[in-house]
Amino acid sequence: MNKPLGPVVRHTCVGISAVPLLLLASAPALADDQMVEEEMVVVAATPVGGAGVSEEQLIAPVQTKTAMDMKNSGATGLADYLRDNMASVSVNEAVSNPWQPDVQYRGFTASPLLGLPQGMSVYMNGTRVNEPFGDTVNWDLLLLDAVQSMDLHSGSNPVFGQNTLGGALAMRLKNGFDYEGSEVEVGGGSFGYRQIQAQTGGNNGEWGYYLLANREQDDGWRKYSDSEVQQLLSVLSWRGDDTDLNLTTMLDNNRLIGNGAAPQELMEIEGRSAVYTHPDETRNQLGYIALDGQHWVSDDVQLSGNVYFRSNRIRTINGDDSDYEECDANGFETLCESDDDTGALEPVAFRGYDEELTLDEINDLNGTDLDSDELDGTLNRSRTNQKSMGFALQSAFSQPVGDRDNLLVAGVSVDRANIRFRSGTEFGVLRNDSASDDRGVSASGLYDAESEVALNARVTHIGLFVTDTLSVTDALSVTAGGRFNTTHILMDDQIEDGEGSLNGDHRFSRFNPQAGTTYRWSDDLSGYLSYSEASRAPSPAELSCADPDDPCKLPNGFVADPPLKQVVTRSVETGLRGSEVWGGHDWRWNAGAFHATNHNDILFQQAGGLTSEGYFSNVGKTRRIGTELSLNGDLGKVNVGAAWTWMRATFETPFVSFSPNNPLGGDRQVEAGDRIPGLPEHNLKLMADWQMTERFNLGGDVQYRSSQYFRGDEANENPQLAGYGLVNLRARYQATAALELYARVNNLFDREYATFGMYGESDEVLGDIYPGFDDERFVSPGAPRTVRMGASLKF
Repeated sequence: MNKPLGPVVRHTCVGISAVPLLLLASAPALADDQMVEEEMVVVAATPVGGAGVSEEQLIAPVQTKTAMDMKNSGATGLADYLRDNMASVSVNEAVSNPWQPDVQYRGFTASPLLGLPQGMSVYMNGTRVNEPFGDTVNWDLLLLDAVQSMDLHSGSNPVFGQNTLGGALAMRLKNGFDYEGSEVEVGGGSFGYRQIQAQTGGNNGEWGYYLLANREQDDGWRKYSDSEVQQLLSVLSWRGDDTDLNLTTMLDNNRLIGNGAAPQELMEIEGRSAVYTHPDETRNQLGYIALDGQHWVSDDVQLSGNVYFRSNRIRTINGDDSDYEECDANGFETLCESDDDTGALEPVAFRGYDEELTLDEINDLNGTDLDSDELDGTLNRSRTNQKSMGFALQSAFSQPVGDRDNLLVAGVSVDRANIRFRSGTEFGVLRNDSASDDRGVSASGLYDAESEVALNARVTHIGLFVTDTLSVTDALSVTAGGRFNTTHILMDDQIEDGEGSLNGDHRFSRFNPQAGTTYRWSDDLSGYLSYSEASRAPSPAELSCADPDDPCKLPNGFVADPPLKQVVTRSVETGLRGSEVWGGHDWRWNAGAFHATNHNDILFQQAGGLTSEGYFSNVGKTRRIGTELSLNGDLGKVNVGAAWTWMRATFETPFVSFSPNNPLGGDRQVEAGDRIPGLPEHNLKLMADWQMTERFNLGGDVQYRSSQYFRGDEANENPQLAGYGLVNLRARYQATAALELYARVNNLFDREYATFGMYGESDEVLGDIYPGFDDERFVSPGAPRTVRMGASLKF
């Protein structure tokens, strides 16, 4: 159904990397004849898909990967694949769960954690999957093996809408016309990892089907850190002469435990598997149905679109230390908390009881014997129900302008979500009365009435977008476009009968432009230059937690909502890309630079003794500048690749960071030019893949990340978290035409390292067990040597 439309080509991806910074990860998927074959790579101009432009006309780098690339990498999840195989991508394992990482691209984040500034948009078959409550991305809900192709777009491309400050990831799922046959895969590995997966697909020329079922379990390499992932996906497709339709359904039921950062001193005593407090559990349940398709009205006009419904239920429970204290009220023992203004102890009110009742009086009523001195822990629980629906529709026109090829794409998208958020703090008993490694929190059944949050929110995003690419000459092309966004967030506090402090009616609108040009000096050398703007409106989670006088506890509690300004990013990209024949071998290279400035950037300010206690605030300008270099090619039977990114992320507006747990004390002055914590300056990836025989392939990669500042050290006054380098190996053996065996070893030399650091108070929990603890450094240790192997059978 391909149409002879000049520059308009249906969105297809081939197994050869052909866009800037599309580098090393393609190497393991390529045979020698593929490396020298010249094929056109077409990248969709919008997240809706459909019509696209060739890589020679891209005004900013895009990395394109195929299902074969992902399969041959041996990665066990989408975030793992991005970390090891995409240029300028790094990962913070803040919660130490492989399905819950903070993925960072050029210093912009896509994370499942509330409290982080989300700067990337993620699409699946044209549907945005950032969660409506906090713009977060739940990587455990995305199936790597179901992805047919993905494009990682760089920069502030406004066409991709909300949150596209630093980049956008657009994935296309498999269907029965892409995947034919059946396959069963079983695997296992270190720390109790086991997997079973089955996928099948096929078509009769008109109708096609694809089905994937996956179950993974992992005991976790840290204590009390087992997880289970269950995923089911189906795609029913129809193909006519001029029309494609895909009906996609997805079900996920995942239980994830990630016990987060632990005191560095604790790990020196109990080992790197030590856990500070627990449980820290997240349950994700997703139901999703979507219809997407495209229709060729004529040889030069195409319609594309999608409509979807998505329901996600998230349940969390977090065991932690307590800020409550034992006290006396009218001669009875009870629990108190300190008044923020006076410091005086005030008795707490217990949910479901008269607010004047003390703990002793409740014991008398219930016949219990809870001791206020022993209730030294808390269990923070939350429930978030998000139901979202929407549609996108676009038209692509390929009528020449004069005698020059031209592609015009225009469209509209509407997304609406209804959100119900509920949370509370239960008093508990922290099991830390001896030098055990438990430190879990046992429930008491009593809740703090003042901590209760019940918030309903409705979020509506509407976008109108247009982009046009004109071939001015055979060598020169120009692209221009933009998107108008409007966001309406309506919040309704359910606690105080419509008069609550969380009530709010917020509206944000902006037009974001984009313009750029590409020039091809020869078949082997081209360049690009672009300017773009993108924005993101504050999420309901941020708007509900923005009062410095009343900090909240993420992800469980929210307070009054002074308005926040939307974040606007202005970006400039430039670079060269080319190909050469060196020593009789084909090589591809690219070199680029980027400069992105966030205006009114939003930061989570820690403002209490607990690391999750604080508020969101606009902190002015932040900046990310960097250079990217890459090279990939072949040396006979060995494919090699390399990529290096230097990226400096800084605050550009002075402000005072509360940082209450900073070793130098709180209220630190941040100056323009201070680096943003958690972001390494250097990111290096090296890869080689050796086709030893027709059946056996051996590959490996080296990953290096430089040092980074601890979160809480925004003023850059303390030593940094050390950088690290890792070596990973992988192998595949085609035993028969149907049976393939595979193995992967991560962290081959069992390097001890940490991917994330922050400051906290450890003496409240550990002071009696380990006297003298005075180190505020908390780190999230990286995984030790991990071996995974398995077999897949095709039939």
